[in-house]
Amino acid sequence: MKILVAGFQHETNTFAPSKATYESFVRGEDFPSLVRGEDVLSLLDVNIPIGGFIKHVQAHGHEVLPVIWAGAGASAHTTEDAYERIAGEILEAVKRKNYDAIYLDLHGAQVTEHLDDGEGELLARVRAIVGREIKISVSLDSHANVTDQMLELADAVVAYRTYPHVDMADTGRRAAELLLHLVSSRAPLHRAARRIPFLIPVNAMSTMLQPARGVYDLLEQQEGAVTSLSFAPGFSAADFPECGATVWGYGSDRDAVERAVGRIYQHIVDAEQAWSIEFEDADNAVVRAMAIARTAKRPVILADTQDNPGVGGNSNTTGLLKALIRHGAKDAAIGLICDAKAAAAAHAAGVGAEISIDLGGCAEVLGDSPLTARFRVETLSDGKLIYGGPMMNGKQANLGPTACLKIDDIRIVVTSAKAQLLDRNMYRTVGIDPEKMSILVNKSSVHFRADFAAISEEIIVVASPGPFLADPTALPWKHLRDGIRLGPNGPVFKAATHAAPAKLSA
Repeated sequence: MKILVAGFQHETNTFAPSKATYESFVRGEDFPSLVRGEDVLSLLDVNIPIGGFIKHVQAHGHEVLPVIWAGAGASAHTTEDAYERIAGEILEAVKRKNYDAIYLDLHGAQVTEHLDDGEGELLARVRAIVGREIKISVSLDSHANVTDQMLELADAVVAYRTYPHVDMADTGRRAAELLLHLVSSRAPLHRAARRIPFLIPVNAMSTMLQPARGVYDLLEQQEGAVTSLSFAPGFSAADFPECGATVWGYGSDRDAVERAVGRIYQHIVDAEQAWSIEFEDADNAVVRAMAIARTAKRPVILADTQDNPGVGGNSNTTGLLKALIRHGAKDAAIGLICDAKAAAAAHAAGVGAEISIDLGGCAEVLGDSPLTARFRVETLSDGKLIYGGPMMNGKQANLGPTACLKIDDIRIVVTSAKAQLLDRNMYRTVGIDPEKMSILVNKSSVHFRADFAAISEEIIVVASPGPFLADPTALPWKHLRDGIRLGPNGPVFKAATHAAPAKLSA
């Protein structure tokens, strides 16, 4: 077969301060930069779904027609201009009809300036061109807010099974297997799906911890009786009616797939309280970390989850940095603070210089402000690195002009471009050896665990003020579906204007 392949990924936090522009996708930010045509094949050895898909189908003798791969770091809405330009390239390729099947590497939580369901709309436009005869396989992030359109318009949809997402390429392989099965088999696959009746906090979704790990263990056990099963805990920061977690699956036996999806659904809802998360405030977290560090042989890691660029933060709040200074933390490092002006000032001054600047600060966050202080420029870097950890292994990153600034006994990685601190090489690029630090503050929610858990004495999740409210019950929701609980055993959402109920049962 000839298989058209394309990727378009964005995770949208509708409450975040900054939007994803076309240039965001060109840069890639947390993702590889935008590539077209044969250049998509340069991503084969990067841990993303399209690489796993292409490798699998090529190994089975099929040809791929690569169109485009574009991703941007999590933020507020994708601009209409960015969406239409990238979707337009995909649709132009679809119109050529020189292929036998289609694979789309999507995220599943893209909200644009003009669309609630970016992925569903893209699939609708593709179907308007190809009809129902062409098989379409889709891979999604586990943070997908899976909509009726996505499930109804794609023939096969699969989602990641790990968070941190170390199985992205493997998910692409599973999407390939399902597509090849659909094309070669004459028997139809039946689909079943259930919506979870409560929003799940992002920090509770880590598959390195319970209860999430147990759900995926059960899913894999059940999959022996059906063709494919997926669970997406969702992305609880997108204010539209179909936000939330979903379980779905496919199988040749309708009753078997209904039972398997039902068992997973029941397992999740029976453990509702276990999905709750407790957060530390900045001061308590720093004091606790300092106490642990006195006798620890490995670094204590503080997750600055509410300013994580991976969920829509700008990576520039200073609450935890100020707490480190206030309490006299020793041998500490924090990353990343995205402040292009500060990085430029450090590069202009040179290594060894002292500079007085206003560092960071997010105007959209109540109570946050720049840190006005004098810093020593310890090291400088061009910000170019290759990720070495298991999640995005092999990905080339460009953080722009980057500096290590020191104040007291605290080192700060200051970059010109924002990115989630999820790889140890992001510290090493400015000469910080993360294994030798006493305290590390990572602007990340969960992804950092893939590369940092093995070196950590303890991990503390911190709710320092930031643009991403980690507790979904605290968000100013307006457009959810009536009746969904805003968190595990949380308050029930009642829409001011009743929205049409989701079709999937809850």
